[in-house]
Amino acid sequence: MYSTISHTQIEKNKFSSYLAGLIEGDGTIIVPKSERSPKGVLNYPSIQIVFHLKDLPLALLIQKNLGHGSLARKKGVNAYILTVNNKLGLLLLLSLINGYMRTPKIYALWKLIDWYNIKDSNLNLEKKPLNTSNLTSDAWLSGFVEADGHFSVRTTKNDKSTRIECKFELSQRQIDHNGKSNLYFLENIAELLSTVVKPVRVDKPNPEYRVRTTNLKGNLNLESYLNNYPLFGSKYLDFKCWIEVVDLFKSGKMDHKLNIEKVIKIKSNMNDKRTIFVWDHLNNFYNLDK
Repeated sequence: MYSTISHTQIEKNKFSSYLAGLIEGDGTIIVPKSERSPKGVLNYPSIQIVFHLKDLPLALLIQKNLGHGSLARKKGVNAYILTVNNKLGLLLLLSLINGYMRTPKIYALWKLIDWYNIKDSNLNLEKKPLNTSNLTSDAWLSGFVEADGHFSVRTTKNDKSTRIECKFELSQRQIDHNGKSNLYFLENIAELLSTVVKPVRVDKPNPEYRVRTTNLKGNLNLESYLNNYPLFGSKYLDFKCWIEVVDLFKSGKMDHKLNIEKVIKIKSNMNDKRTIFVWDHLNNFYNLDK
């Protein structure tokens, strides 16, 4: 007898892994060191996710899906922060992302689980281990790219040369603020993208690791993955523009001079230069009520 997985469960698995990637990329899990401050004020744990201003529609949709959290504009930067700090909301988030984490941020998750287990022994929450399954098995990388990925198109046009480059990259601190290395999970991403992890900013106080595609195969692997597990923020729109340029390379006979003007036009609507945002793709966001 074969077991069946419902459509709702499949959607939940995708949403959970996507959310884990998003939190590990642009989120913070805050666990107080003590129950009360020196002044006797109660301390509460929280999970925060940062969204760029232009991704407000996505932030609102995730808030709606969770049914918890407050969304506030962050002063001084172009960002909104979704903060969940009530018990029901945090227990829901724990139930969703526990088991899907792939980075050292899992230690903060385990601290939060300990916090609740100590306060309520009846909860008996399980600290699930790092997810070491293949990256192509769930939507985690989609959430992580949503937070930290960058689709890059570079053009060179002068008397000496005409050149088009199409790359994807993401960077992370080599060592996080808890002293944990980010190398392991970045190596998994690099393997999927047929590239390597490169140390950068090594002379800075916080050196980084960078993963950047260096060939068509890596770009096509990413395209295949994101077609299965799509992006949902404004980065989805950048991805679609980026794919237009990747498509020019697929034939293996890219004519840089012939295509340069077309690519410059595509590039003029990407990333920080984008002024038009169409959010139809949010209609395909993970629906847990189906």
